[in-house]
Parts: sequence; C-alpha cells; structure tokens
Amino acid sequence: MTESGSAPSLFPLRTVWARSLETPLRQFLRTETGSSAVLLAAALTALAWSNIDSSGYAAAWQTEVSIRVGTTGLADSLHGWVNSGLMAFFFLVVGLEARREFDMGELRERRRLALPLVAGLGGMIVPIAIYLAVNAGRASASGWGTAMSTDTAFALGLLALVGQGVPDRVRTYLLTFAIVDDVAGIVVIALVYSAHIDLTALSTGVAILAAVIVARRSGVRSGAAYVLLGVAAWIAFFKSGVDPVVAGLVMGMLALAYPASRSDLAQASASFRLFREQPTPELARDARESVRTAISPNDRLQQLLHPWTSYLIVPLFALANVGITISGSFLARAYTSPVTVGILLGYVVGKPAGTVGAAWLLARVSRGRIRPPVGWAAVTGAGMIAGIGFIVSLLIASLAFHGTQLAEAKVGVLSAAVCASALTWAVFRVTAMLPKRLRLRALLGTADTIIDLAVPADPDHDHVRGPDKAPVTLVEYADFECPYCGQAEPAVRELLADYGDLRYVWRHLPLTDVHPHALLAAEGAEAAARQGKFWQMHDQLLDHQGALTVRDLTRYAGELGLDTGQFTRDLRNRAGHAKIAADMDSADLSGVSGTPTFFVNGKRHHGAYDISTLSDAVRTARARALISRAAQPPRV
Repeated sequence: MTESGSAPSLFPLRTVWARSLETPLRQFLRTETGSSAVLLAAALTALAWSNIDSSGYAAAWQTEVSIRVGTTGLADSLHGWVNSGLMAFFFLVVGLEARREFDMGELRERRRLALPLVAGLGGMIVPIAIYLAVNAGRASASGWGTAMSTDTAFALGLLALVGQGVPDRVRTYLLTFAIVDDVAGIVVIALVYSAHIDLTALSTGVAILAAVIVARRSGVRSGAAYVLLGVAAWIAFFKSGVDPVVAGLVMGMLALAYPASRSDLAQASASFRLFREQPTPELARDARESVRTAISPNDRLQQLLHPWTSYLIVPLFALANVGITISGSFLARAYTSPVTVGILLGYVVGKPAGTVGAAWLLARVSRGRIRPPVGWAAVTGAGMIAGIGFIVSLLIASLAFHGTQLAEAKVGVLSAAVCASALTWAVFRVTAMLPKRLRLRALLGTADTIIDLAVPADPDHDHVRGPDKAPVTLVEYADFECPYCGQAEPAVRELLADYGDLRYVWRHLPLTDVHPHALLAAEGAEAAARQGKFWQMHDQLLDHQGALTVRDLTRYAGELGLDTGQFTRDLRNRAGHAKIAADMDSADLSGVSGTPTFFVNGKRHHGAYDISTLSDAVRTARARALISRAAQPPRV
C-alpha cells in the first residue's frame, strides 16, 4: 500500500504542540535530576551548620522523639527517625522503580537482567576489596559496607550536569545497575549492621510481608489495607533490631507495574458516562474507583511518593548526616586515615573498575550475546559517576563508625563524589571530541534494543509514506477524531520534509468510547485507499476533525476526485473493517491503549510529540542503524 507523500514544500514548517506525555522512568530520571540541587544545598547547609555551631547541630539531631499509645510506644532520636523512619519511604521508591524495570523496563527481557546484576555486584565487590586491603588488620575493616553503594539520586543529577548531551539510554543503564547495589546495600544493613536482633519481632515482620504477598495474589486492592500492613511490618522490624528501611524496600518491590489496558480505560469511560448522566455519590465512587484501578499500584505510589522523597526526605537525610567539623588538622589526619583513603579509592577506582570490568567480562564469556545497551565510553562514564556514594554509604557509616572515624568516613564519601564527578566530565568531554561515527558507537554501542512493536511494518499491508528501505521507520497508532493526533500531525509532516530517508506508517486505533465518529472516519480512509487515495483522505480528515459524518466523508471523496458511488458502497459495506481490526489487534499486542502512540524502529517513543523531541528520537534511531550496518560483516 505504499504511496508517495505530498511534496515537501507543502508540509507545515512548525508544530504548535509540545504536550509532554512522559513515562514513569523519564519522570523518575527528571525528578532525581531536579532534586540533586536541593540535595546539594542540604549537604552544604549541614556542613555550614556543624562548623558554625557543632554542639547545637549534634544536640538538635539527638533530640528524642517518642510515639506512645498507652503503655507501649516507639522512641528514637530525631536522627534515628530520619534514617530509619523517613528513609523507609525512599527505599520504598527504590523498590518501586526496581519492580517497574523488572515488569516493564529494560529488565522485562529476563536475559537482560544478567548485565545489571553482574555489573552491580562487580561495582560492589571491587570497592569492598580495595577498602579491606587498605584497612587490613584494623578494627575499621568492619566498615567495608560504607564503600560499596551508589547514590542513585545524586549520581543521576550530577550525570545530567557533567555529561551534557549524553543519551537517555546512559542514564537508564546507570539506573538499572545502581538499583542492584541499592537493594544489596539494604540486605547488608539488615544482615551485617543490625545488632541485638529480636527473633520474635523479626519473624513477625517477615510474616506480615508474606501476608502482603498473599493479599496481592488474592486480588486485594484496598490501599488502606496495604498501608496498615506496611506500618505493621515497619514496627516489627524496628522492634527486631533490623533497620526497618528493609520493610519499605520489600513493599516497593511487591507493587506490580503494568500499562493501562484498553479494556480498563473503556470501563473507566463507561463509568464516567454513567456518572455524567446521573451524578449520584454511588456512581461518582464507581467512576473514581475505575479510573484509579486502571493505573497500576506502582504508578500511583511513585506519583504520590517520589516528589516527597526527592525534595524533602533525602535532603533531610543529608542535613542530618553530612555535618562534620572541618579544620586543617582534621583534614590532614583524614586524608591519611585508612577509613577515608579506603572509601575514596573504593569509589573512585573500584566502582568504575568493577562495573566496567564485570560488563566486559560478561560480554566476553557470553561471546557478545549479552552486551551493555550503550557504548563502552558510556559504560565507563556511568561507572565513574557511580562512584558517588551518599545515602546508603552514610547510612552504613552511621551504623559502623562513631566519633572521629565517622567524620573521616564522611570526608571519604564527599571527596569521592567530587572526584567521581570530575572524572565523569573528563570521560564524556574526550568522547565528544571523537569523529562522529566513533562518538556514536562509543555512546550508543551495538547492542540490539528491545523491540516493542509486536507487528513489524509491512509495505504490503500498511499505509506507508517514504522509501521502503529507509533506515528509520516511524509507526503511529492514531485516531482521526483524536485532537492530540491532529495536533501531532504537523510534527510528522515536518519530519517527512526534513528527513528524506524516513518511512512513516499510519495504523488505525479508533477510540470509539470517547470518539463516536472515529471508526467511521477510519472506514472512510480505507474506502479512499481502495481507489488509491488513502493519504489524500488522511490529510483531509485530520484537517477537518470536527466534520466526520457520512455526508462529510462523501463530500471529501468528491473533492478528491473519487468515484463517490463506489466510495459510498465501500463505506456502507465496511470494506475496510478487516484492515482496521488488524491494526487494532496489533495495537493490543504492543500494549497500545491511547493515541497518538509512536514507535521508532520498533521501539516505543515516550515523551512529547513536538518536532524537536521526535527529531531527537529519529536521529538516535538513524545513528543506531548506521552503527548496526557498519558492524555487519561485508557480503562476499
């Protein structure tokens, strides 16, 4: 069904739409990046406060806070409530993102789990080995956990600053293996740095978490029930002597992530229509519940908690933990201390060596079947920035050290963050100086991307604009009555005008529950296609989205010079229904539930549909296609 498009000069040269529809992963990355400035400000405030009034700083955080009901209660210092109480919400968010990656992200292909797992473990084992080597034979060797964990929030934020122009895939790669050592850090805290364990309370906490699993598998959807179970688990772990942040991590990892299905969205639309016709409290409740349950628990919790953890809880943690009294004599002792040197070398040398070495070794052992999703320069840069340890590192330091050694550990952690940022900047600066093809290969690599499009584009069945052998194929699932599809259309036309080697495919997804004329319009376009003028009718329908009745479609057919009698018969007989149904089935297989939804070379495009964002996606896909072709052996 290939048909050449209109002349490039007829395409609009600008789009008026910059609507941002972002995935949870992109929102996660953006929130972590934006909050890094708040985190840095909190850390600097803690340093200033502790040096201006060191006794006041210590006294403020040692203030005891208790919660009592009758004769029972919980008591801890303000510092303890921040570290063990509020930080449980942070690790809940970490667990949510780990689960999302496992259910919907890069790790949904289980074979891809091996790389972040191995890279994450390598990025912990090598720093620990370096720390133990520096502290061999000393009591400070017990603090080895301080040198192993990456601060995901700070690392992502500073990567955005020092790695300008770095593709999003690099941040995603960093996130996947950083989550591994976040999880491992909590396990280490629970198993190694917990003292005076009460087995009865610990067993109770484990049983409560097991009850959460049972409730989830039984179909319990009450948020209040899970809140109560989560609080009960936290209290049990608090009483057991195991750091209760583990309860937050496990609860997050149990929250399923899944895309909203078209059936759930249709049910939500039907519930709202019933409420619109008869606005009663009961129907309002039903509509609210159907809308709420269409979104996964993972999405709902991330939207609720992530801004609070990023902009309040983590900065409060920094304020409570970073404070140290600095003097020349103290710094001179600290930088010769095995604690400081071990942490500094562990992060600055061990992290990149461990993550890059593990990824390289896995690629060699698997004979290239398992490779990083980015190039080796990006792998090295991500390994460098992973040398920023902050949250888990300071958390373990507060459990492993006291007094002067704790202050020395903080110096090591903060110094490592500065050095890791500088080295990351150097890696990406050198990479930016490479010739274009080498630079693209160094950043993007040659690994295959996950293909999200279940049914590949086929010129024999799809409606196609552009050359069949183009290196980039843009597939759009759309609805002629959808206003956002109409607003995205100028961007598509400009892309076709700007990129002569782009292939564009339109697939029907009429959302009949919200757009009553969408299916008729799709059938009108297919009727025009039977006379060789699909794209002319396509353009006409998107230019007149408010006039899609039978009379309107027949008038457009006449204006386009079609045989209106044949057009009317095809429309009446629903001649295009099979093609439309096939497109809708392929949308279901690809998890498409709304319009417009774009796929670039088979990978789902997330984010805005303005010309700038789509152009970036097309350029990246073209670069990867160029790299892939260059990597293929020449034909004999």
